[in-house]
Amino acid sequence: MNAVLPRFLKSTYRKEPIISVLITMGVIDALIGGLNDSWSLFAFGLGTAGTVLAFKLWRIQQRRPLPEEPVVQYYLPSRSSSPPLPMLSVSKKKPPL
Repeated sequence: MNAVLPRFLKSTYRKEPIISVLITMGVIDALIGGLNDSWSLFAFGLGTAGTVLAFKLWRIQQRRPLPEEPVVQYYLPSRSSSPPLPMLSVSKKKPPL
């Protein structure tokens, strides 16, 4: 669990940095407001996080899936149309004089 959470957070911040920062700000404001009995800050934090989450869900729903293109597989022919290459022979080196 400890290794999964940082990977998830990093991938989320890389994909949507502005939305992730706004959600983090809203959650932190809500935590500070809830712990310090500042209900206006708590409500502002919940409102910010909720609005950003609703916006993100709306954007996910607006994305249209890309039409899948058929994958064309090309197979090699059983016989090559070009003539075979000649065999290479290793020439023996002549010793220096």
